[in-house]
Amino acid sequence: MRLPGAISFVIAALCLAGCSSTSGMDALDMQKPSNETTSSVVRPSAPIASVPETKANKVRKLAEAAPADDNAPPFGLAEEETVAFPAPELPDSVDPPVEPAALVSPPKLLSRAAPPMLAGPVTRYGFRDAKPINFGRSSPRHLAVHGVDVSRWQGDVNWGKLRAQGANFAYIKATDGGDHLDPMFMRNWRNADAAGLKRGAYHFFYWCRTAGEQADWFIRNVPKVDGALPPVIDVEWNGDSSCKRRPSREKVLEKMQVFMDKLERHYGQRPIIYTSPDFYRDNLRGAFPDYPFWLRAVARHPSKVYPDRKWLFWQYSGSGLSHGVTGRIDLNVFHGDERQWRAWAGGGGRQMMADAD
Repeated sequence: MRLPGAISFVIAALCLAGCSSTSGMDALDMQKPSNETTSSVVRPSAPIASVPETKANKVRKLAEAAPADDNAPPFGLAEEETVAFPAPELPDSVDPPVEPAALVSPPKLLSRAAPPMLAGPVTRYGFRDAKPINFGRSSPRHLAVHGVDVSRWQGDVNWGKLRAQGANFAYIKATDGGDHLDPMFMRNWRNADAAGLKRGAYHFFYWCRTAGEQADWFIRNVPKVDGALPPVIDVEWNGDSSCKRRPSREKVLEKMQVFMDKLERHYGQRPIIYTSPDFYRDNLRGAFPDYPFWLRAVARHPSKVYPDRKWLFWQYSGSGLSHGVTGRIDLNVFHGDERQWRAWAGGGGRQMMADAD
């Protein structure tokens, strides 16, 4: 009877083991990592992708390190062809590749909303002038809101000093033609905003390139930013330009209209026309009555140089002096008082036509 008893003992032991142990498959799972977490290690819900340095960040670093150019010409809106590189052949619906030479970040990186209007009071005029003009009772100093326009020729601008000395707004050279970008545009665009100036961008029109190409180039390089001033088309005859073509008045007006229509559709703002006396005399007298004008008149009041033309901005000096720049800088003034300035600029630069004095 000892053998049956032993067999019964073994069978009972095996049954007891089966009730207290895992199955063979569960035993294999014991080799896997535990699903438990501790307070010191948090398991991510999804894999964490590494973030490589983007081309835009590299371009931004290049822009910040861009050297200043001390060879400054007397005027800020009269030069062109600053940086040349091939224009990409891309459809309008495709963003062009970002090249380091362009020194421009994709617009989406800069499309944050800007402050709706200047928070503090308008800074009063404090500039000096290397060649002051006595405008008499029509002196631009009687107007409240002064500003500047700049390009690469002003080098590394100290925007804080410009602001303190009386610059409430700045128009910044962005592009000319269909494949040229001012190498200081992005730095100036960011820093003017950081210093509290209202900012806008301008394009130097090139008469040997189609208007559509030029509009596309400007749009690709100038961010669409809430609070920015309306874009500017700079039209003038430039004897230093590689383009010697002088189209007929009819062709000039046609090309300008194509360019301005494209910009207005994209930015939702009617462009401002900047011009000089000789170009105005040849092409613009009586034209574009519904567009705001920015007039260059450095010797006499605009009412004397551009009879019967209403204007929004007056460029009254090309020889301004400021602690914020080395050399000379263009000085401009808004045609209105501080209240009108706040209403116009705060409304996104909606059209305002001031009566000429």
